[in-house]
Amino acid sequence: MQREFTVSDTDAGIRLDKFLAAQMPEFSRSEIQRFAVSRGGAQVKFSEKVRAGDVFLVDVPDAPSSTAAADNISSDFDLDILFEDDDIIVINKPRGVVMYPSAGNMTGTLVQNILAYTHLSALGGATRPGVVHRLDKDTSGVMVFAKSDAAYRNLVKVFSAHDLTRKYVAFVWGVPPWEGADITGNIARSSRNRQKMTMVKTGGKPAHTSVVVMAAWPRTGVSQFRCTLYTGRTHQIRVHLSAHGFPVLCDPVYGRGAARLGSVRDPDLLEFIKTHDGQMLHAELLEFAHPTTGRPMRFKAPLPADMAELKYILDGDC
Repeated sequence: MQREFTVSDTDAGIRLDKFLAAQMPEFSRSEIQRFAVSRGGAQVKFSEKVRAGDVFLVDVPDAPSSTAAADNISSDFDLDILFEDDDIIVINKPRGVVMYPSAGNMTGTLVQNILAYTHLSALGGATRPGVVHRLDKDTSGVMVFAKSDAAYRNLVKVFSAHDLTRKYVAFVWGVPPWEGADITGNIARSSRNRQKMTMVKTGGKPAHTSVVVMAAWPRTGVSQFRCTLYTGRTHQIRVHLSAHGFPVLCDPVYGRGAARLGSVRDPDLLEFIKTHDGQMLHAELLEFAHPTTGRPMRFKAPLPADMAELKYILDGDC
């Protein structure tokens, strides 16, 4: 599949791979660097700086058939559909579900379950049809998928420009002395562990998260945050909160939970933490303009059952 992108005045002067990553947020920069890209019929280097008016053609290869979402469509769980029309479908994603097929997760993905119910735009590729943004496997909450090609193209632009509102709820270790804060700091892949992201002083990608304290339980040393994303970096909330001393509960990668367990006195809370392996993070709210009609859209998903249980335990420990 071939896609075309024209460089605007505001994008002039940045590296080609960075420009394309902003245009195709459904792919990582390393994935994009494996694509064939041409300008005026000639291949170009990803390190090249783009100029205003440049038109690039990108050959996005189809995924191998063994990993194509349509090869193994399934209905392993009931979809929680918040909205649907001819252009988009909005889903409340459950925790523990992978977005789309990949090595080690060939079946039972969210995309495959949606395909068992309806069609999705093919512009995302064979593995990621209709996908314009992502949530981690163990993050629940509101997601929008494109059903029409027009919706796909417009939603990609919306997410690239961050022209939308995304709010998350997180239960974290620690009780801050403030009611709200802005967290900024570049995020890059860790040089020690390529599966992790980390905050860096130089390099990486700029990231901005706004945090408001919804509730706090000083006796337990736990707080409930509402986080607003102004950028969309991989693991952004989890990395930002952990780096500032408020790791998300039950996060196996950034949570540092083992060091906190000794301070937990409530047996119900201790049992909950020991038996839950998946960050207590939920994409609560998504607001955007409908990609074809322009009508304001607002979707909110209640806390999943496990996070509601956690809040019940915390309230009982007051």
